[in-house]
Amino acid sequence: MSVETGRLAPDAVRTMFDRISPVYDAMNRTMTMGLDQRWRRITAGAVVRPGDRVLDACCGTGDLAVAAQRAGGHVTGLDFSERMLERARRKSAEIEWVRGDALALPFEDGAFDAATVGFGVRNLDDLERGLAELRRVLRLGGRLAILEITRPRGLLAPFYRLWFDGLVPLLGKLLPGGSAYTYLPASVGRFPGPEELAALLRPAGFEDVRWRTFAGGIVALHIGVAA
Repeated sequence: MSVETGRLAPDAVRTMFDRISPVYDAMNRTMTMGLDQRWRRITAGAVVRPGDRVLDACCGTGDLAVAAQRAGGHVTGLDFSERMLERARRKSAEIEWVRGDALALPFEDGAFDAATVGFGVRNLDDLERGLAELRRVLRLGGRLAILEITRPRGLLAPFYRLWFDGLVPLLGKLLPGGSAYTYLPASVGRFPGPEELAALLRPAGFEDVRWRTFAGGIVALHIGVAA
């Protein structure tokens, strides 16, 4: 396992995110040209209804959890990086911030009406287990939204390779925990594409699975309903 292969042991992933927490938000804005916040609002709006109990898993610094709160949810944000959670807590005192493992969620079966994951499932050591855990904590008919980076096809593909595979790692070398920005494109490269992720959601217990892409296919949003 190494940053170059896009696979790291869970403890190494946690350490990496602890290190990059001071620059995480700024890098997100830079890498997405400021579009990431809009994508999070769309993600939250797709599954959160006013009054819903909402889990934002792999919440990082909390931007998607805050979007879910603004959509009317009673939100719990979970992440295994304490440094990330420290920054998330500054963004909302009303959200319950929990340190925990997305592969062993510390919640009862059916505890939530909706769940979201933004740019996080790619980092799970066992994707199928993570999807099964999300299904477990959702009630029957609960809604899941997964926002994740993917690889575009067609006209944008050469630009994407130049930006994401070349310039992002180069920029990362100037920042704390810069190896994370070598790991990032590598982890996207080995992650299932939209069709494959949809195919994994169904046996995990989700129906009515669908997805849409943003920015010419650079980011995909998957939606599913707990069956």
